[in-house]
Amino acid sequence: MSIKKHKLLANTYRDSVALMQLSAGISNRPGIEQAFAMMATPANMELLVEAGLIIAPIKAGPSDLLLALSGETETAIDEAIDAFETALDDTGANQSESTDAGAMAPRSIEMALGDMPQASLALISCPGEYAAAEARKALQLGLDVMLFSDHIALEDEVELKAYADAHNRLVMGPDCGTAIIDGIPLGFANVVNPGNIGIVAASGTGLQQVSCLIDSWGGGISQAIGTGGRDLNSKVGGRTMIRAIEQLSHDADTKVIVLVSKPPAPEVAAAVSEKARRAGKPVIINFLGADMSTLGGGNIVAAETLEQAAHTAFHIAQSGARSPDAPRPFPVSQRDIDRLVAGLASSQKYVRGLYSGGTFSYEAMLLLGQVIGPVHSSTPVNKDYRLNDIWTSTGNTVVDLGDDRFTRGRPHPMIDQRLRNDRMEQEAADPETAVILLDVVLGYGSHLNPMEEIGPAIAKAKAIAKNQGSNPIFVSFVCGTDKDPQNKTQQEMALKASGVIVVDNNTQAVRLAAEIIRQVQP
Repeated sequence: MSIKKHKLLANTYRDSVALMQLSAGISNRPGIEQAFAMMATPANMELLVEAGLIIAPIKAGPSDLLLALSGETETAIDEAIDAFETALDDTGANQSESTDAGAMAPRSIEMALGDMPQASLALISCPGEYAAAEARKALQLGLDVMLFSDHIALEDEVELKAYADAHNRLVMGPDCGTAIIDGIPLGFANVVNPGNIGIVAASGTGLQQVSCLIDSWGGGISQAIGTGGRDLNSKVGGRTMIRAIEQLSHDADTKVIVLVSKPPAPEVAAAVSEKARRAGKPVIINFLGADMSTLGGGNIVAAETLEQAAHTAFHIAQSGARSPDAPRPFPVSQRDIDRLVAGLASSQKYVRGLYSGGTFSYEAMLLLGQVIGPVHSSTPVNKDYRLNDIWTSTGNTVVDLGDDRFTRGRPHPMIDQRLRNDRMEQEAADPETAVILLDVVLGYGSHLNPMEEIGPAIAKAKAIAKNQGSNPIFVSFVCGTDKDPQNKTQQEMALKASGVIVVDNNTQAVRLAAEIIRQVQP
């Protein structure tokens, strides 16, 4: 029987990325079944109650941290708590370090600005109920803001961005997880070459994919600006994207601009397109799932996929030509596809996409839908194909395992691979699974060696399938660069060594999966 224990640490705030990494490390200790470290908000405590780790919500303040564990022995749990507190102290010490020996770390934005008067941007990651107020202070002090924090009221976002507009400032977020500003990766970003292409994205993994592809072809990024996922809805009005287009249009280092998002509200799409037409520079627009015929013309080139957006931007930046680039060749020959299909059992006919990136998942559903018809998901393109049970696939299924419904009380799959590894084994055990489609996302904040966990899980999944007479095809790509801490080439080599077909990007991976499924489905 499992032993459960929790500990409340008063006034011990850490941001969500740090806590997810700490949780993942403690969960991997011998004798530990589950370990969750999270801020002691009412919502988080309800999750722990639901998970059975605490009996009822605990009285706590919004800056208190709650550690909850289950394990095989009390000794293992006590040792895990000690290890967690040591790791927590280390992160606290790192956050308090100052460049001047003996100097006190700043306790407010005003103090930090006093120590660094040349600063122009504040990155805010604190509990949502405080984040809007801190962003407001930063704006009033003349700073641009990156709001990594989420759980901020929509009306606060509208107010902050209206204030920023009126004072020629920029608010990235809320829930802006990725940006590259003046060559510095922020949040879940990658190490890419400097260059002359600017990106504005309402999608973190979309920004990562476009910037990494441009880097892989020898191009570079001037600025990569995240907007937050709600920026292009009707109430916010695309304020950050419009402001960012304005700034990049006047930036001498930016020659080409790329815009990435899921489809905006129609009136917002019109406003953004109008701003893009006045940018005075080529603008590539990739609004996944939008009507491409309404977006192009003049200095604007509409791109259907992330790969096309990146390659068109690279082509224009290199050649100066504003015509769309030639399509990139398909990475796998028809002969090889026929060989892969011939190795499948007659029961194998469905694709199962297991993604850590939400934009990759959305693009996969769109592209698969063009070839094999509608795809089931927890977050489907067509609501008629919503999964009844998000933990069980039906027919062709693509899931975003980074969605809140999967990560409740768990680290994000970019940090901790266990959730996806378990789902991978489940899909391999299904005799109807023909293709398992994976993304591997690198960069700051992500797992430092994802294939260390994914590789053994793929081997186990293959063994499960083989025992029942099936042989699912694994298709994957790595979003990252060789300059990232994880090194893209090393991760690709490990994938190939695991028997995975590795292509350059999500567009290629999905089209390969779609062609395989097209040949095996009636």
